[in-house]
Amino acid sequence: MNIELRHLRYFVAVAEELHFGRAAARLNISQPPLSQQIQILEHQIEARLFARTNRSVSLTEAGKQFLADSRQILLQVEDAAARAARLHQGETGELRIGFTSSAPFISAVSDTLSRFRRQYPDVHIQTRESNTREQIAPLSEGALDLGLMRKTHLPDTLEHQVILHEPLLAMVPRDHPLAQRESVTLAELVLEPLVFFDPHVGTGLYDDILGLLRRFGSPAITQEVGEAMTIIGLVSAGLGVSILPASFKRVQLNEMRWLPIADPEAVSEMWLVWAKHREQSQAASRFRQQLLAAVNGHFLPPKA
Repeated sequence: MNIELRHLRYFVAVAEELHFGRAAARLNISQPPLSQQIQILEHQIEARLFARTNRSVSLTEAGKQFLADSRQILLQVEDAAARAARLHQGETGELRIGFTSSAPFISAVSDTLSRFRRQYPDVHIQTRESNTREQIAPLSEGALDLGLMRKTHLPDTLEHQVILHEPLLAMVPRDHPLAQRESVTLAELVLEPLVFFDPHVGTGLYDDILGLLRRFGSPAITQEVGEAMTIIGLVSAGLGVSILPASFKRVQLNEMRWLPIADPEAVSEMWLVWAKHREQSQAASRFRQQLLAAVNGHFLPPKA
């Protein structure tokens, strides 16, 4: 059996018109080939679909059943084509994004997520909070489409683009002598007890910030924790000072102060990362474009 979709369309046209001439005109073909194709269809399914006389055409019982089924098949094909087109255009599907704990505090990231969700409500956005090191394998293996992470060493399988250079800020307890200053230096901070990340956590900030401090001495890490929010809480409790990117400044506690660091090299990079040799979905490509536009201060216009 080799029934083609055009056979079903021909049959439905004749069944709805109950006239071969009108059906041929509707299909923009001549009547003899249409009659021939209907005969081929009847032969293939081994059923008589039309009762024909010199004056009329009517559906047989088999024809009535085949009409209902044909309409359903054609509708399913149209739906399948529409779903495939929407998926290809990035209007449906799934977008899997990994991000470090600081990424949602960056306005360009949060604004892009919100705007993308409004523009493409049928795209399921799956966000996974992971530190920099934990994102590398899922990105390489295709479990994540995009990753937002801090500066780090990447394998050859991944590509990146710097989306943000943001200043590092010092955090000091409100009753600390440095809290009255307008700014501090790395040379001053290295002399203070430091609340910082556990080296085994895998955050990209660990090497960056400690590398800066070690230019001025050996930092004394008195508390090692796994999360940035824990660092903020411990500094507020008076257990030491710390350094985090400026995006965390959205967290304001009465017990601590954020201070600018005077050293010009006290900056941190946020990277957008993706697999170099994997085809990127249209949804991921759209999100990437919108995020880069947001970082540059210009959102892409809404999809027409």
